[in-house]
Amino acid sequence: MVTEVKDTSKKRMLTGYRPTGRLHLGHWHGNLLNMLKYQAEYESYFFIADWHALTSDYADTSQLLANVEEMILDWLAAGIDPDKCNIYRQSDLPEVAELHLYLSMITPLGWLQRNPTYKEQQEQVTTKDLSTYGFLGYPVLQCADIVIMGADVVPVGEDQLPHLELAREIVRRFTHFYGDYLIEPQALVSHAKKVPGTDGRKMSKSYDNAIFLTDEKDDVAKKVRQMITDPAKIRKDDPGDPDICSVFELDKAYASAEELAKIDKECRAGTLGCVEHKLGLAERTSASLADFQTRRAELGGVAGLVDQTLAEGAAKVRPIAEEAMHTVRKLMKVE
Repeated sequence: MVTEVKDTSKKRMLTGYRPTGRLHLGHWHGNLLNMLKYQAEYESYFFIADWHALTSDYADTSQLLANVEEMILDWLAAGIDPDKCNIYRQSDLPEVAELHLYLSMITPLGWLQRNPTYKEQQEQVTTKDLSTYGFLGYPVLQCADIVIMGADVVPVGEDQLPHLELAREIVRRFTHFYGDYLIEPQALVSHAKKVPGTDGRKMSKSYDNAIFLTDEKDDVAKKVRQMITDPAKIRKDDPGDPDICSVFELDKAYASAEELAKIDKECRAGTLGCVEHKLGLAERTSASLADFQTRRAELGGVAGLVDQTLAEGAAKVRPIAEEAMHTVRKLMKVE
């Protein structure tokens, strides 16, 4: 069973993102805010998972390099500091691919087929063919990402605990065959705010329901107007139920406690219309993104910033990957 780590002293933490497009509010509340906190509390490793992006976007790679650049700029604009953490690109470490190969040799097929995310995505994403080895086997690559850096902890939401447990099982199987070297990562459980998309489902680019961090004010307002409220509240004076309203759920991330209490009371009393509520949410959301968007525009004008960030990051982490693979090869007697 994966256990939540409480002691942060001298722990090495790792997390990564797939560069599949612009970052959205789900990323901001689901991980970015935590990354800002973790970079000061842990020896932090943040990587751009460009190989993982290929598991679903293999048919069109035309935007991959541009997406990597956009993600780096988003991170830097959010406050991720290369002087306080290690930022690198997955594909800059060929050792990760080699370790993935070795781990794939010992991972039972049934372990991958029971992965809940694999089943969910197969059902939810109907516009892409996800019946590939790359998509089925991405947890093995994920495991390689984690253990090659010797990560002690990995931030996960409660729904992602099965993914980390799979990585731990792979490590235990490696230990059984070759000896005790790879670290079993522990869960750094994140209790981030739930961020619904415009259709009420989890916000995701794959579901085409996302509000992006770089969306202009008019775009935010347009998307918020599409959001789902209590279907029984047809007119303004109809009493509503905020507990089943995705607009109210998203507003929990942007409204103060006093504002939320007022919205809740007036919605239930039928004195607050859904249109008015949506307008307020759109205003609060855009206001919260203003500073980020200003910094983002400034960083986008700095020539060579992304290349320099990635080059310096790769130089810092490459020796770790090389040393890890040297030991793995020795244990497996392939070197």
